Amino acid sequence: MKPVKSLQFQVEKNKFINHVIEEIPEENLTLATDEIKVKIDLFSFTSNNITYAVSGEIIRYWEFFPPVGKQTEGWGVIPVWGFADVVESKADNIPVGDRIFGYFPPASHLKMKAGHITGKRFIDVSEHRSTLPPTYNLYRRVLSEPNYDQKLDRDRALFYPLYITSFCLWDSLQENSWFGAKQTIILSASSKTSIGLAYGLHIDETAPKAIGITSERNLDAVVKLGLYDEVYTYDQLADINSEIPTVIVDMSGNNAVLVDLHKRLGDLMKFTFKVGLTHWKESNPNEGIIRERSKFFFAPSHIQKRIEDWGASEFDQKTSQFLVDAVATTKAWLQYKTLDGLADLAEVYPTVCNGKLAADQGLIVTM
Repeated sequence: MKPVKSLQFQVEKNKFINHVIEEIPEENLTLATDEIKVKIDLFSFTSNNITYAVSGEIIRYWEFFPPVGKQTEGWGVIPVWGFADVVESKADNIPVGDRIFGYFPPASHLKMKAGHITGKRFIDVSEHRSTLPPTYNLYRRVLSEPNYDQKLDRDRALFYPLYITSFCLWDSLQENSWFGAKQTIILSASSKTSIGLAYGLHIDETAPKAIGITSERNLDAVVKLGLYDEVYTYDQLADINSEIPTVIVDMSGNNAVLVDLHKRLGDLMKFTFKVGLTHWKESNPNEGIIRERSKFFFAPSHIQKRIEDWGASEFDQKTSQFLVDAVATTKAWLQYKTLDGLADLAEVYPTVCNGKLAADQGLIVTM
């Protein structure tokens, strides 16, 4: 019987709609002391992963999982969130059969170096990851979790990386007393991170009203969520109240829309968080953005801050409860689509890359 090939999904960094599936050479998976080999079981794939590609150089996302194979120059690996099982181990206290949740390449296998091992988690201390954001290097050993249920893995893979950002945005806005705003405008309101933030605002009696901006084709779906106080399309920006203090959370990266809103609001634009790039093709710089009251929001930095403020245990408790409640409230509108391996991912990848995936669809790739 032929050995099963180990495969990795790669994209061209400067034109990342181009993609290939490459075989991982066996030597890339040969273990040294303290290393483990995992077989990736499943992962989610959303517009959030496209944001990783768009900002791959700036935030160093390309550095987590170097491409392998014969031709790697100019190619990169987009990180994903999911689950994997340990199939070989030379690390003390990480047995074969352990199951982990965290940050992976879209691939069949990965070699990792386990450090700072506890019963609940470990850090990948591989040298090439040592200066990268620590949030992405932490892996949770889910079999140690008292309420772990494998049936909920796809929910966690899809929603955790999105709703943890939603929680951080909600927490940051709250910490800053909403910047004195009476309304929060959320661009790309159909994105799952936006929906998580809308949920946070919806349950918070102190929050200003939530205004969702979305495309015409997603309008009905966003209205039906019942989380936004008002919903408009991008052609209806003039209908939004521009005479009250406003904070903007931009998941779209469409600077033309931001310029329009900033000009309409003027001094009443109290602050803008730039988060995502769901409209990455329109994300070119534009004059007119009020830069002194605009900031790129990087969730891992906020996570580190709150872990220092609250401690890891309290942070986990607060975020876990938010995630459970938010998923229970919002997933009723979602339809999962399961993709069988990297070949299926390759087929649907251009749809995700071009922002054409239906808002109510959640992609799970099983390996």
